Amino acid sequence: MKLEVVVVPVSDVDRAKGFYTKLGWRLDADIAASDGDFRVVQVTPPGSPASVIFGTSVTDQAPGSAQGLHLVVTDIEAAHDELTRNGADPSEVFHDAGGVFHHAGTDARVSGPDPKRGSYGSFLSFGDPDGNGWLLQEVTSRLPGRLDPASTSFASAKDLAGALRRAAAAHGEHEARTGTEDPDWPDWYARYMVSEQSGTEPPR
Repeated sequence: MKLEVVVVPVSDVDRAKGFYTKLGWRLDADIAASDGDFRVVQVTPPGSPASVIFGTSVTDQAPGSAQGLHLVVTDIEAAHDELTRNGADPSEVFHDAGGVFHHAGTDARVSGPDPKRGSYGSFLSFGDPDGNGWLLQEVTSRLPGRLDPASTSFASAKDLAGALRRAAAAHGEHEARTGTEDPDWPDWYARYMVSEQSGTEPPR
């Protein structure tokens, strides 16, 4: 069962459409009934397999009542800068005092990214014009079993380049340990990059 769509309640469909598309989210659909009583807009965050729907008569939820919606990024500070440029007015980057996940609202927020820059440990938040609440979480490597190794993917050329750089650094250490040049480095890189995303044991 693959999560496909999240419905977000908004009061002004055109305003919400403008906000989300300005963030760079792909506009997939904007379909309205001829009588004007029903409208569906679908947008998709860059690289996301799941989409967001809002519109007229698509949910009974009160506008702004969707909270704790999560987006995953590989570089929380770069994401902060991008959201700022696109007018989302994000919070500062923070980590949680408990160090596990994050508390509801703004409780236990500590300024700055996770001190160890551990995967899953750094966050920021922003809201849409209705107050629906989004959180970004920095994930650079997955815990074991979190992803199917057969479904490895990258959201952007920048993410792929970052994965290649990390694989290159790890492969350099591998060659230093073995004392020989590895002619099969493409295979090693591929195994390393898949293991990094899926949380499986990387090659050594």
